[in-house]
Amino acid sequence: MKPEAWPQEPEAVTEADARAVSAQLGRPIRGARAVAWRCPCGQPAVVETEPRLPDGSPFPTTYYLTCTKAASAIGRLEGGGVMKDMNERLAADPELAARHRRAHEDYLARRARLGEVPEIAGVSAGGLPDRVKCLHALVGHALAAGPGVDPMGDEAIAMLPEWWKSGGCGTEAGE
Repeated sequence: MKPEAWPQEPEAVTEADARAVSAQLGRPIRGARAVAWRCPCGQPAVVETEPRLPDGSPFPTTYYLTCTKAASAIGRLEGGGVMKDMNERLAADPELAARHRRAHEDYLARRARLGEVPEIAGVSAGGLPDRVKCLHALVGHALAAGPGVDPMGDEAIAMLPEWWKSGGCGTEAGE
């Protein structure tokens, strides 16, 4: 699966987007700066989050995947052992490991443009730079950054079904 509109320009979070993301997460949205990627169904799917939340807490997950259908599909990949295979490949393939490390550096550079937070300096997401720990974070980064930036995120996206084709993402704002 490859979404047609990938990547997209970040869009300011509207009130409708904030309601949709809050419904997706089951809690109020926090620190969202932009919708980094919108699902083909029209709802926010990845939000770009400030590196420091409004309460002052550092938040290393710059690209937060919020789409419940995509998150469920990614959870099935994780449960099926995809991360174990990816980690084995990272350990055996120096070129893949170097590309994975470059994804980490890209993540840090994108977050630095939003602000510096010393408490999370050098920390990215999803197991970067040395392993694959959370496909949700890697897919969020890949969708926000575009193809070719996060190799493991790109691979996971290619394995996902077209979740948006079975109706909207089931948020209050999208139904």
